[in-house]
Amino acid sequence: MACKMDKLASSLGVLAVGTRLRIMQVLKGRDLCVGAIASHLDVTQGAVSQHLRVMRDAGLVIGEKRGYYVHYRLNDQTLNRWRKLIDELLAPGPATSYQCSERIRRSCGDGHSDGKRRRRR
Repeated sequence: MACKMDKLASSLGVLAVGTRLRIMQVLKGRDLCVGAIASHLDVTQGAVSQHLRVMRDAGLVIGEKRGYYVHYRLNDQTLNRWRKLIDELLAPGPATSYQCSERIRRSCGDGHSDGKRRRRR
């Protein structure tokens, strides 16, 4: 099983595109169809659809069919989960995930997690 930080890195890769961050801003507190999002951002509907597909696959947005249109909204559960992982990452102190800290020790080869080799005397 991959450690939580690997999952977080993969998830945050979705947000490495400025247009997707702008889509998140537009969707805060409301749900909109592709056309409305495109209009707000001054980009094509096709571009918005492609970004929403990536965001939907990551669980970041939820689409709900209403008549001929699909309205999208942010997925609060996913946002809360990502927020918790980011808080854990940025919190002071040692790694809190055993799997991640154990992987760091092994990758350093000598049991030291700072990446510096110790000289033998």
